[in-house]
Amino acid sequence: MPVEHIEALVVGAGQSGIVASEHLTAYGIPHVVIERDRIAERWRSERWDSLVANGPSWHDRLPEKEYDGLSSEEFASKDTIVEYLEDYAREVQVPVRCGVDVTSLRCLPGESGYRVETSDGDYQARFVIVATGPFQRAVMPNVVPASSGLYQIHSKDYRNPKQLPEGGVLVVGSGSSGAQIANELRRSGRQVHLSMSAHTRPPRTYRGRDIVWWMGVLGIWDQQTPSAGADHVTLALSGAYGGWTVDFRNLAESGITLVGRTAAYDAGTLRFADGLKKTIADGDAFYLKLLADADAYVDRNALDLPQDPDAWVLGEMPRCVSDPIRELDVHEAGITSIIWATGYTYDFGWLHVDAVDENGQPRHERGISPEPGIYFVGLPWLSRRSSSFLCGVSGDARHIAEQISVRRRYLAHSPRTS
Repeated sequence: MPVEHIEALVVGAGQSGIVASEHLTAYGIPHVVIERDRIAERWRSERWDSLVANGPSWHDRLPEKEYDGLSSEEFASKDTIVEYLEDYAREVQVPVRCGVDVTSLRCLPGESGYRVETSDGDYQARFVIVATGPFQRAVMPNVVPASSGLYQIHSKDYRNPKQLPEGGVLVVGSGSSGAQIANELRRSGRQVHLSMSAHTRPPRTYRGRDIVWWMGVLGIWDQQTPSAGADHVTLALSGAYGGWTVDFRNLAESGITLVGRTAAYDAGTLRFADGLKKTIADGDAFYLKLLADADAYVDRNALDLPQDPDAWVLGEMPRCVSDPIRELDVHEAGITSIIWATGYTYDFGWLHVDAVDENGQPRHERGISPEPGIYFVGLPWLSRRSSSFLCGVSGDARHIAEQISVRRRYLAHSPRTS
């Protein structure tokens, strides 16, 4: 099969790949986008049925396109987001080829550019933008063996409560996915245990404004460096049911039993780590600091926003926190399923160039790798906190397209001879 020569190749047709294509087009850079499945595939097949965006539609969108048929304060469903991204790809005329899986990328010996092997033939590209996003390989800790008889899935494979066998459920992970799935399961009548992990917990709204607005005016979305240990700490936030503040006290009051980090399993007994109360207190500390920062911003800018004293009131720690369960017999507790809402890691095994470190982590400065011609978009903290979100990916993609345009000019220059 002949090799197709192309100036730039974009790998991935999710939100970051679509926007990267838009900006390459704006700079007049010939390119192709390849996607192993369909546009926005992870929104289609790796999210639960009832999922909605974590921010209202005025915010959780690309800068140049609003949602059709949604008010500014509504939260888009996952199906709406898929349709939105498909429409945008058509509008900006993304040259996408679906059903093409990349298997290898290597340097071209003796010349600039890269040989990209795919399931649909090989490409030779001078520039490659890796737009495969942050949700590449699901992480499922090897704690509970398959021989336990428990039904175990990652949150990416969870769809709805009817999917699970009858009985109670242990949800592991207290970020956005874990909190929302646990809440949905409890609402369906299931007995639920929620295994807590480190998280940041903001209010849904404060003083009449949504949290995404506060994160914008307080400069949180534009933070360029995460605080120590915070690069992988998840945000416990929900747009479900019109949007609600994730307060683990309220989840406990609804009947969910909170437990510590799932540490071990032996002969039908789960063991949970100490520190449950501190985990919740640390989440509360983030919450309260954000309220204080918001109040200071209101005072400094003399804004006419209503007081919200109730937001400051934190209830007592529930009994399951003050007297935590450290061991649990799953059969006595009626647990038949475990959902691991434990996040993702990268999968760059196909990148055989100096753009990934020994731990498989991407090497880059604001998306520019040390391997000339290899770039990243859509990764968490690529340039700022918002980099992996719909609201933030466009700025990074524009920057990368500009860098490619500049590099093309250098490569095309020939000194004049007289």
